[in-house]
Amino acid sequence: MTVAEVAAVMRVSKMTVYRLVHSGEMPAIRVGRSFRVPEQAVHDYLRDSYVETA
Repeated sequence: MTVAEVAAVMRVSKMTVYRLVHSGEMPAIRVGRSFRVPEQAVHDYLRDSYVETA
């Protein structure tokens, strides 16, 4: 998935996705000058970040 697609799925800005990639919180593959994020990595990140409220 492209950074823009990940941002749309997660409903965050592209800059937030770039921060997650650069910090290592979300794995990504560099293709030329852009990043590609495996779809499963996005689902895993969302699942692991889920916080249940009272």
